[in-house]
Amino acid sequence: MEMDKLAIVTTFVHNIVVYNIPLLYGTTGEILVEKSGSLNLGVEGIMAVGAIFGYLAGCYANSLGVGILTAFLLGALCGLLFAVLTVSLQANQNITGLTLTTFGLGVYFFVGNGVRASGWPAMNDYANIQEGFSDVAIPGLSQLPVVGRGLFEHNVLVYLGVVIAAAMWWYLNRTAPGLRLRAVGENPAAADSVGINLKRYQYLHICLGCGVMGIGGYYMALNMSGSFNSSCWINGYGWIAVALVIFANWNPALAILGTFVFGFFNTLRVSGSSLAAAFPETLGWLAAVPTQLYQALPFLITAGVLVATSVRKREGSGQPAALGLNYFREER
Repeated sequence: MEMDKLAIVTTFVHNIVVYNIPLLYGTTGEILVEKSGSLNLGVEGIMAVGAIFGYLAGCYANSLGVGILTAFLLGALCGLLFAVLTVSLQANQNITGLTLTTFGLGVYFFVGNGVRASGWPAMNDYANIQEGFSDVAIPGLSQLPVVGRGLFEHNVLVYLGVVIAAAMWWYLNRTAPGLRLRAVGENPAAADSVGINLKRYQYLHICLGCGVMGIGGYYMALNMSGSFNSSCWINGYGWIAVALVIFANWNPALAILGTFVFGFFNTLRVSGSSLAAAFPETLGWLAAVPTQLYQALPFLITAGVLVATSVRKREGSGQPAALGLNYFREER
């Protein structure tokens, strides 16, 4: 009986990571974009584009690596479109991002429905994809009680997401190009005056950030076994990722913690009844909570974060000062 309880808790912890990783990709990608001073509200659409093209390319090539690369490149291509419109043509960033979401979702359903009409590739038919997406235990750490398998036995995309977040923190805080990027987002006029090529920095980092978002979309496609239906694989995660940037205070390292919190509530929706049955004395009340509340909790928390940050003074905030503002060199 005790072993059964232990297994339930371990599975619960494991599923938290499963649910939080696509958010981590979306959040870290958006942090990189916003550190350049650009506010991209098209995360949902970019993740959708990365998901559909990454999944199809990965299946047809029977290669997880091809799927990851395709998702990254298609996400980066969306970022290039955003950069051309907002950096070069000085289009409104809010409107451009929202348009990119609409465009990305349209592409997702157009391509998906077109392929489904001629025969949808089932993930189970591609051994290399299944094998590549299977869990890989980290020696030693995966043997720890409860948290061992829960935190240290996952597929390579989970580890890749954590590595990207950690590497991005190091890049932004410990390297000269990262510090220059932060200068671009804080005061583009000052950065321009000392010879930093603003457009190069913005184009490069917008494309890289959007490419990371695309990988997050691909992860969601695989996590749902590639079953294409009338609802989008992304299912609002892109919008939550935008809010999590604020929750993480524009810090990729804190994004790991922030997305873990959201993964916790998503896992409660699925596994709350199992915890209640395993621990009736302490967690029995979870069974009485409507599943609809669990579904709404991430969005309610998102709204709360937005309200809290809107009334908080900017001191101590990692928000770039020039975020969302187009830079006109003639006005310097």
